[in-house]
Formats: sequence, structure tokens, C-alpha cells
Amino acid sequence: THTPRIGDILQKLAPFLKMYGEYVKNFDNAMELVKTWTERSPQFKLIIQDIQKEKVCGNLTLQHHMLEPVQRIPRYEMLLKDYLRKLPQDSLDWKDAEKSLEIISTAASHSNSAIRKMENLKKLLEIYEMLGEEEDIVNPSNELIKEGQILKLAARNTSAQERHLFL
Repeated sequence: THTPRIGDILQKLAPFLKMYGEYVKNFDNAMELVKTWTERSPQFKLIIQDIQKEKVCGNLTLQHHMLEPVQRIPRYEMLLKDYLRKLPQDSLDWKDAEKSLEIISTAASHSNSAIRKMENLKKLLEIYEMLGEEEDIVNPSNELIKEGQILKLAARNTSAQERHLFL
């Protein structure tokens, strides 16, 4: 009640939020695994249903609980921005809260970057399969920039041939 502050606390804990990037990267795969095993294994499905019925789960599905960490960083960022908007600039917590927001925003960018990298890798795998796995394009340093239809003009007779280009 004497000096209510949260900025200093968040500032100390915010660097740990970068770990959420790893969780976010594997989220789609984890969701797919839960779906697959729920469909394949009646025993697994029953266990999940029993757990979801427990009061502590609040009538929410496993998938809902798995989504919570993905939403956590953007939620912290939004709440901290709102806190700063309502906090007087002469408050003792202003500088710490501002620094915390900076750190949390970096963690949010890190998570978003992890999502984009995984989506890019997934797209490269799809292209690799489309090409009959003849070309080894699946490499963490490779990045899909653009794809689409183009017209290739023949040098001899200027006829156009349609091609699909992956850049």
C-alpha cells in the first residue's frame, strides 16, 4: 500500500519470457500430436476426457490450456501498455514499467519470429515433397521468399511457357 509497483518485478522476470518462443515453435506439432493420439487411442482419449472433467480444469479442453502460454506474452504486453497509459509519468514505477515493456516486447517479437520460422520451414517441407524430394531444400538457412506462376519466354521462337517459381 505504501509504494505499489510492478515494473521492477516484471523487469526481473521478463527475460525468462523468451523461453516461450520454444513452446510457440512446437505448439502446432503438439496440437497435432494430441489430435492424432486422441483419434488413434481410445485409452488416451478417455484419459484426456477424465482429466478435462476435473474441477481444476474449469470445463476447458486440453487444447485450450495448451493455448494459454501462446497468448501469455501478448497479453502481458497489452496489460503493461494499458498500465503505462494509466500510470502518472511522475510515478516511481514509470521507468521500471517502461523498461519491462521494452523487454516483454522483445520477447513477443522473439515468439513471433519463432512462429514465422516454423511456418517457413513447414512450407519448405511441403515444396520438398511436391518436388518429389529430388532437391535438398530443407535447410534451416533456406528461406522461402516468394512463389508463384511466371511465363518463361523461349529464346528461339518467343513462345511463352507457364512455370511455377519458388524463390
